[in-house]
Amino acid sequence: MIDPVISNSIIYGSLVGLMCVGLTATYLTTKVPNFAASDFVVVGIYASAAAYILWGVSSPYLTTPLSVIFGGGVAVVMYLLTLRPLIRRGSTLVVLMIATLAVDIIFIGIFEIFVDYMGSKYGRILNNRGYGGQFYSLQQLPDFKIFGNPGLLLIAPLVLVLVTVGLYFLLNKSKFGIAMRAAIENSNLAKIVGINVERVYIVSWFLAGGIAGLAGGLTAIWTGTPEGTSSLIIVDIFAGSVLGGLGSIYGAIIGGLIIGASETYLAVQLDRLFSALYGPSVGSQVLDFQKGIPLAIMIVVLLVAPQGLISVNWRKIGTRLITRLR
Repeated sequence: MIDPVISNSIIYGSLVGLMCVGLTATYLTTKVPNFAASDFVVVGIYASAAAYILWGVSSPYLTTPLSVIFGGGVAVVMYLLTLRPLIRRGSTLVVLMIATLAVDIIFIGIFEIFVDYMGSKYGRILNNRGYGGQFYSLQQLPDFKIFGNPGLLLIAPLVLVLVTVGLYFLLNKSKFGIAMRAAIENSNLAKIVGINVERVYIVSWFLAGGIAGLAGGLTAIWTGTPEGTSSLIIVDIFAGSVLGGLGSIYGAIIGGLIIGASETYLAVQLDRLFSALYGPSVGSQVLDFQKGIPLAIMIVVLLVAPQGLISVNWRKIGTRLITRLR
């Protein structure tokens, strides 16, 4: 059995990597940092959890396709009803950013309404199945075991690899990928050559929300739904995307993987260190500042590579290291 600290670091790193794809993909199309990106994840959590609990399916993994559909659908609705009209009216970047923040606040209200409705209508079912009659603090959905390890230790990294490979072929080997890259680079020129830029943007937003929703469906199996989940994970999403290079899908995946894994691992190690030095009461307080870890990592890396990890010439660095070793 693998040390739970290591396994949790791998799992959360993989999940944050998926979440960061959602933020970066929406940024590429609109050039707006989307503060509502974490809400797509929460939509995926609630969609998967509600379907699993109410439908009584055998495994929560079977409900993750709903997370993709709902996450993608919500992302498209947000784009069509909020950002697209504002962009067409020539709104500034600041206005667009505030708009995404407003959408995030609206989502928080919608989540509260959903929780109250589910508790009042299905409270007895939730209580009978051990979920406390509400969705704010849902316990994690049951997972299978692999040699004593959680199934997510295999599934989460595997999904991240499959999504990465799928995005590579989509962006580089398909007509849609070529159209998407053209629309991102120069939308006006893309329109001239006959590319339906608006359709490309809508599909891109659906993919972004769907992948974030998928991460949410898997998160429901890992930690459940703590209160304020959206606010807790948006820090990691932004830190991972910026660390990798906000304009790169692959950079977002790498950055998210680093942020999620290092945050989980370092938080536990710092807890153990301060507990040993100053006692458990002091050590436990370290976890209250856990979300400062990804921001600290991001700042340190950006001081060396201001454009993110994707901008670093790793081949050149590798060549220099090999030369020095020789």
